[in-house]
Amino acid sequence: MIHLKKLFISLTLLLLLVAGCGNGFEAQTDWEVEPFSVTTHRDQPLALEDLEGTIWLSTFIFTNCNTICPPMTYNLSDIQESLEQEGVDNYKIVAFSVDPDVDTPAVLTDYLGMYELADESKWELLTGYDQSFISQLARNSFKAVVQNDPNSDQVIHGSSFYLVDQEGIVVKNYSGVSEVPVDEIVQDMKALSEQ
Repeated sequence: MIHLKKLFISLTLLLLLVAGCGNGFEAQTDWEVEPFSVTTHRDQPLALEDLEGTIWLSTFIFTNCNTICPPMTYNLSDIQESLEQEGVDNYKIVAFSVDPDVDTPAVLTDYLGMYELADESKWELLTGYDQSFISQLARNSFKAVVQNDPNSDQVIHGSSFYLVDQEGIVVKNYSGVSEVPVDEIVQDMKALSEQ
């Protein structure tokens, strides 16, 4: 009888330990975002330190993109809908334009207006820098490629979404175009926001 009681206590403790581990967030990357000072689609300044204390889901897009950017932006709006349903509120969606000469604040605002957004105030579409800046930021901070296509007006860039923690560290990345793991992203953002 004493042996069964010890076994029961041991199993209960093990279950509590396992259950407690399931709610945490485990980083897969540890990439520090370089400092930046840019302009939002609202024509307001935004610097890296302005995002301190907030988790953000980031990506690279441009408004003249004729391939992956529209579905990526739609997928971000879908993720936001799920975040709102889960009650996650301390987050931002941050998209860096890879075509800053074309993507003025007004152009970015018009682009964002084409999508149904659960909360536009959570979005920051960024511009106000040159092409060399965004290529360097993408490479150094997100391990991503951004470069002009020499044969067209398009810009070559990755299609990932990047989860950035409250200290400006890229902690995970996900597919942003096909087979987007919406539930995983939402649960990761929820767990990270609760840490």
